[in-house]
Amino acid sequence: MLSHGGFAQSGKALYTNPVGVQAYTFRESWPKGIEATLDTIQSFGITEMEGGPLNGMSTEELRKQLDKRGIKMKSIGADYKMLAASTDETIKNAKILGAEYVMVAWIPHEKTFDLETAKKAVEDFNRSGKILKENGITLCYHTHGFEFVPYADGTLFDYIVKNTNPEYVSFEMDILWVAFPGQDPAKLLTKYGNRWKLMHLKDLKKGVKGDLSGGTPTTNDVALGTGSIDIPAVLKAAKKAGIKHYFIEDESPSYIKQIPVTIAYIKGLKE
Repeated sequence: MLSHGGFAQSGKALYTNPVGVQAYTFRESWPKGIEATLDTIQSFGITEMEGGPLNGMSTEELRKQLDKRGIKMKSIGADYKMLAASTDETIKNAKILGAEYVMVAWIPHEKTFDLETAKKAVEDFNRSGKILKENGITLCYHTHGFEFVPYADGTLFDYIVKNTNPEYVSFEMDILWVAFPGQDPAKLLTKYGNRWKLMHLKDLKKGVKGDLSGGTPTTNDVALGTGSIDIPAVLKAAKKAGIKHYFIEDESPSYIKQIPVTIAYIKGLKE
């Protein structure tokens, strides 16, 4: 029997990692109550998170609340400009929360991402990544779709990967933001192997036409397995690449309904 990804099913679970979530998914929920939101996350069986400090609660208290619920904050986000200026605050927050990874989700740029911006990003990532590594933390740049501008025999994303030091800079694949501009997430995972450390699990509504903007209406985020991305192929390639942590990121207004569907889907996949 063949699965959606065209692989023979062995009966063994394809997805065997803990289920994680990106805190941004719950951006409408946090202001209404941090502890209540953490209870909801725990009720989904989620045990890992990517996020960082939250407004309305000290970072030390947040760590206590996470520990109480058996949730580990494996990765925190950092603003590109703040991190380029100083790593101190990021390192402090990562240590308090027990995070091993710091991810940057956006490189500020003019309307079109260009080579000059990519060169500056390489320089900033190499410098910040070195300091983070000296503090036991891995820097990951998160794909956002605008980096796939054609360049040389590939794209500006290829340029960033090839020119950042693998010792100091790794990557987080957001599979929607790789698929949206027309790239193949499974192929890109295979191409760069262990440069990838983290993943955002996301699916794109069927029939959506993508581009290089790095933006799409949030209603185009759908539960995994109901969209246009070949999730089994991605997870198979991710396993081979050695992805360490997976975070569901659902930006849609229906995230509370969609997350259980996503979790049931990935847990039900067979190799």
